[in-house]
Amino acid sequence: MGNELDNIKQAEKILNAAFKCIEERGYANVSLRNIADEAGVVLSQLNYYYKNKEGLFTEVINTLAKQFVGEIEANLKKGASKKERIMYLTEYFQEMLRKKPEFFKMFYDITSMSLWSTSLKDIINDLFSNLANLIEKYILTDSNNNPSSIAIARIMLGTILGTSIQVLLAHEQEEIINTLPALELLFDRI
Repeated sequence: MGNELDNIKQAEKILNAAFKCIEERGYANVSLRNIADEAGVVLSQLNYYYKNKEGLFTEVINTLAKQFVGEIEANLKKGASKKERIMYLTEYFQEMLRKKPEFFKMFYDITSMSLWSTSLKDIINDLFSNLANLIEKYILTDSNNNPSSIAIARIMLGTILGTSIQVLLAHEQEEIINTLPALELLFDRI
């Protein structure tokens, strides 16, 4: 039992080191050696737990996706009305862009990498589907009988994510972050 717990702790330590390295340098600039050094383990342990860089990266993406979906759903659940749920959703993105921009940098880096990897593409596609389904479930509840409600949810998600990347690229980030509440006006009319 103790050995299993040690294995879990070691795997988590490596995963946390991978997150840190990728957040700081981007996936393409991180080697398994960098991650092993950050985790304070020998390189062979990364191969033991995750097989290769893509195996470790897949676990990073799965963890990131679960966290992202969980946080967004928790924020959507706070609202009692459609308007409140939209407000909590935009506030979540504003807060994340202000306090954890590295999360979004990593998210967009991962999304870019998934264009070249079938296994990563499937994970990111599932993430986008799950997020769109949450928006449909919590914001477009009155539209569930409308066959285009999932399309509207995907457009809403794309608008938020597109605005978020503009924030990361802008010199005047706060100005663009402050445009997110305007999405409430747009989405409230749907």
